[in-house]
Amino acid sequence: MSNRLNLIANHLAAPASATHPKGVLAGQVAIITGSGQGIGAEAAKLFAAEGAKVVITDIDASKSEAVTKEIVAAGGIAHSIPGDVMDPSFPERLVEETVRKFGGLNILVNNAGFTYDGTIHKMTDKQWETMLTVHNTAPFRLVRAAAKYFRTKNKDANKCIINISSTSGLHGNFGQVNYACAKAGVVGLTKTICKEWGAFGVRANTVAFGYIETRLTAAKEEGAFVEVEGKKVALGIPGGRKKGSDDAVKALSDIPLGRPGSAKEAAGSILLLCSPWASYISGHTLEVTGGRGI
Repeated sequence: MSNRLNLIANHLAAPASATHPKGVLAGQVAIITGSGQGIGAEAAKLFAAEGAKVVITDIDASKSEAVTKEIVAAGGIAHSIPGDVMDPSFPERLVEETVRKFGGLNILVNNAGFTYDGTIHKMTDKQWETMLTVHNTAPFRLVRAAAKYFRTKNKDANKCIINISSTSGLHGNFGQVNYACAKAGVVGLTKTICKEWGAFGVRANTVAFGYIETRLTAAKEEGAFVEVEGKKVALGIPGGRKKGSDDAVKALSDIPLGRPGSAKEAAGSILLLCSPWASYISGHTLEVTGGRGI
């Protein structure tokens, strides 16, 4: 297992190919929300390694700056614009600062998000509304703010929007009615962008992740949290899933590949849909699950 994972890691870290010596995203400008950690951070580093000029944005300014410095130290191009995507004024500021810094915008990855779990009969309005705001309203506002840079006559430019969903949005999930509904809405947002903006050469796709190792799938007891209006919201799965434990084995039992995905692998699937090899893929929902749910 470790040898296979090492091969995957080496592949994802491989230098630009002879076909694309400066990277498959050379010179393109990308915004990746929630890129201070987890999947977003790995996607930012991968995009930069493939030649993109990447805007790192996270609600935690220190994490946003840290990822930016790491990319620059590795020879990539990155700029940090921290902020809260749920703030109605932030999406337009993020887009406009990006264009002022790098001169344009090619790729928008709506990745920022978190969970705020509860069963239906105990779900509060605040839990419900927060999930819709961060997973639906914030991406909508960002797409709307970016419209004038995507709805252009230049159909030859790579113009790509990736919205991040979850298998919870495709199949539902116990204790996540708010998250599941919001993530299902992401698919509708993507398909509508595809149909409205396809005439401008814009491609819009969704990536729906299954069990990827992030703070959202870690043991809740590890203490990861986000703050919502001053209240700490615990993240993760109650009870913990230590490697080798009965709970961990059970959690992996219906995944044909027999393991969770890594954040780097998740980032690779996002890059795939932004790459030249996906130039005729639009309106699609790519399930990244290791085979779970087939």
